[in-house]
Amino acid sequence: MGGSVKDVESKEELDSVVLQGAPVILHFWASWCEASKHMDQVFSHLSTDFPHAVFFRVEAEEQPVISEAYSVSAVPYFVFFKDGKSVDTMEGADPSTLANKVAKVAGSINPGEAAAPASLGMAAGPTILESVRELSKENGASQVESQLPSGLTDTLKIRLQKLIESQPVMLFMKGSPQDPKCGFSRKVVEILREEKIKFGSFDILIDNEVREGLKKLSNWPTFPQLYCKGELVGGCDIAIAMHDSGELKEVFRDHGIEASDDSNEAKATEPESGNGGISDSTGLSVTLSSRLESLINSSPVMLFMKGKPDEPRCGFSRKVVEILQQEKVDFMSFDILSDDEVRQGLKVYSNWSSFPQLYIKGELIGGSDIVLEMQKSGELQRVLAEKGITQKETLEDRIKNLINSSPTMLFMKGTPDAPRCGFSSKVVDALKAENVSFGSFDILTDEEVRQGLKVFSNWPTFPQLYYKGELIGGCDIIMELRNNGELKSTLSE
Repeated sequence: MGGSVKDVESKEELDSVVLQGAPVILHFWASWCEASKHMDQVFSHLSTDFPHAVFFRVEAEEQPVISEAYSVSAVPYFVFFKDGKSVDTMEGADPSTLANKVAKVAGSINPGEAAAPASLGMAAGPTILESVRELSKENGASQVESQLPSGLTDTLKIRLQKLIESQPVMLFMKGSPQDPKCGFSRKVVEILREEKIKFGSFDILIDNEVREGLKKLSNWPTFPQLYCKGELVGGCDIAIAMHDSGELKEVFRDHGIEASDDSNEAKATEPESGNGGISDSTGLSVTLSSRLESLINSSPVMLFMKGKPDEPRCGFSRKVVEILQQEKVDFMSFDILSDDEVRQGLKVYSNWSSFPQLYIKGELIGGSDIVLEMQKSGELQRVLAEKGITQKETLEDRIKNLINSSPTMLFMKGTPDAPRCGFSSKVVDALKAENVSFGSFDILTDEEVRQGLKVFSNWPTFPQLYYKGELIGGCDIIMELRNNGELKSTLSE
């Protein structure tokens, strides 16, 4: 098998090879992911340079059993095996790190036998080649002494600089001006149109090399990024502030860029390859288009996924569900595995070829990778707030808020004026006798709170008395404190 990459057909096949003890490198990829395609080339070259290792590919969405076994939620993703067990993982598109990790687990078996240089050099550059040569000579050394920096290559720097300077005003955004893929990109497009400024644009979603490289070149971690005459102006927040203050108009004027009355519509710069935006005609029937639009707008936050939120059928869908739950967002979902017409139609309608797909107020946000990146940067929270989507109150949050709604809080059956059980009546009388002001909640009116409070407090009965958020106890404890003359002091500490 050495010197080639094989597609895994089943988990049984993978397990069988791993148990033989030879070094195995597993690449989880997706056909829609540009970064996966790029790393697959590197992966293929590495298989030639390390013929004693087994190189496997898994199409993550088509092999959910294998993907879930290794908790794959984003691609590209790599798992490294040695001596029959998993020893390392790697997420993301970083050729130098991949080469180092491969060399670490699959160094040459014969002492002094170096990795074949040509293919790896073509794939990953001379810096990585030199590293792998040294590691291979160490006869499979178990440690890499230093991690090589993954800085920008001269070729990429030149390409980025040409893109930045291709227009006097250049916007690197998600999507195109006609079809922005995030609210922040849309906002900057609107600002430039209000300023009547002609600008070029580049869709960073279709070229991961440009996307990641620009973050390093500009030392700016998020998008959109707005440039004027080759200089970074900033992102969405800065563009808004400068627009509102009039400073943006001055910056354009200082750089010799005048407002144009000829056209308010920006013309996007076409990238070297790839195609973004929604086509003028989807070719879908009116009936199907109407159905898809209705589904997309059936909830402010709508997730088209494989499976259901409580039973996801792929790691990517599971990851987006987890993110939405972490953000405490109410959302509806549609299982695209249950309706192939919707599944295939939505790919055309959205011009997005994979799932899951997340929509907020009818607008496509993206898939698993984009949602994950937006959560990490805080952009997802800002988009939700901008769209008026508030965090839902969990039962625990609600109970905490009720407990803290009054310094002294009594959860009882009935009300202080009309108790519905003798124990609640006794506690009310004790508090009134001590002239203690208190709030109350009738647990008979809300079964969710009644049952939830038992779990929250680990106290199975009512009434329950709280002081400054802390449980004091039930009827017996309150009576004991009153009889000992300690109730008043306990509730005034």
